[in-house]
Amino acid sequence: MSAEAREPHFVQSFERGLAVIRAFDAEHPELTLSEVARACELTRAAARRFLLTLVDLGYVRTDGRMFRLTPRVLELGYSYLSSFTLPEIAEPHLEQLVARIRESSSLCVLDGDDIVYVARVPTRRIMTATITVGTRFPAYVTSVGRVILAHLPDEEIDTRLARAELPPLRARTIVSAGTLRAELRRVRRQGYAIVDQELEEGLRSVAVPVRDRDGEVVAAVNIPVHASRNSVESVRRDLLPHLLATVARIEADLRVTGRARGACLGSGTHR
Repeated sequence: MSAEAREPHFVQSFERGLAVIRAFDAEHPELTLSEVARACELTRAAARRFLLTLVDLGYVRTDGRMFRLTPRVLELGYSYLSSFTLPEIAEPHLEQLVARIRESSSLCVLDGDDIVYVARVPTRRIMTATITVGTRFPAYVTSVGRVILAHLPDEEIDTRLARAELPPLRARTIVSAGTLRAELRRVRRQGYAIVDQELEEGLRSVAVPVRDRDGEVVAAVNIPVHASRNSVESVRRDLLPHLLATVARIEADLRVTGRARGACLGSGTHR
């Protein structure tokens, strides 16, 4: 968020403190003071104050040189996760699907311009990146992202595409806003999305939207597969029917419980 766009209530020090926490990830589980300062564009003095405050609060530990997050950071997301019942409803159905088709499956929601994995049942590793609950990818290049984006209001789709950056992640990645708009329209008409090696070479994925009791799309479920073993046609013929049936069962449970509260993290937010 640019300084000009910030509201009067905006607390910059809080933003910087969160940035320090986000500096740690799977590739950088341990960081020095200088590395945190550089990653967060802070002075060493400011980074040191933030880090030592987090140490005092129990969210970070240090040996005097290296800093690392502690499991206590999970508390920051617990309130959200404890009220987020859609993954709990979906997971047993995903487990049955995975046992039946012997491929992985995940439930994802939209957060700004990204999709976030909120439930996952793996079978084998098929991507270079490790996929876990909380993993994020750009929505435009994933099957789950496209199937959620396709069901947003037309005005919001237009707004998103007008500001979208569409870097060519792979040779097949759609990088034209016009082409992506046409693809989203097609996805909306057919009710599912197939993405063929746009996020990662050798990966095909099919996704179907999940609707709440009011008919609103709140999430999506996918099945990713090896392109070498599954053609686009076989994905559509052999896997899509199982995926549709699984999502129908998830939606039936949602109609009974009405508990999809908070499922879409930020479909209307702009980053």
